Amino acid sequence: MKYSKIFQYAYLVFAALFIYDGIGKWNHGTNSAYVSFGLAALAIFMYFFRRKFAKKYDNTNNSK
Repeated sequence: MKYSKIFQYAYLVFAALFIYDGIGKWNHGTNSAYVSFGLAALAIFMYFFRRKFAKKYDNTNNSK
C-alpha cells in the first residue's frame, strides 16, 4: 500500500509540471497550452480519485 501513496503524490508532481509547461506555452502564444492545462487537470483529478479509493481500501482492511 505504500507504493500507492507514492504514486498519489507523483500525480501532483506531474500536475505541477504540466501547469509550468502550460504557462510557458501560454506566454509564447501557442494554442497547445490548453493541452497542458487539460493534462494538469486530469492529473489532479487522478490524485483525488486514487486518494479516495486508497482510503476506502484502508477502511475495509482495518474493519476486518
